[in-house]
Amino acid sequence: MTPRWQKSSYCSEGASCVHISTGPATIHITESADPAQATLTTTPSSFRALLHVLKLDEEPARV
Repeated sequence: MTPRWQKSSYCSEGASCVHISTGPATIHITESADPAQATLTTTPSSFRALLHVLKLDEEPARV
């Protein structure tokens, strides 16, 4: 199945943006310059954790 990429409405035209494509058990993440070049695949729970850390206004602890 070909991913259907979506970008944030907060991303302006021409800006470097993160794109996501969701599936039942996976989330694919890429950047706007070349969505097919480098794709990171993760689970919904890991993506949720990433978003949580990004919304914090502090550096995450290293494990």
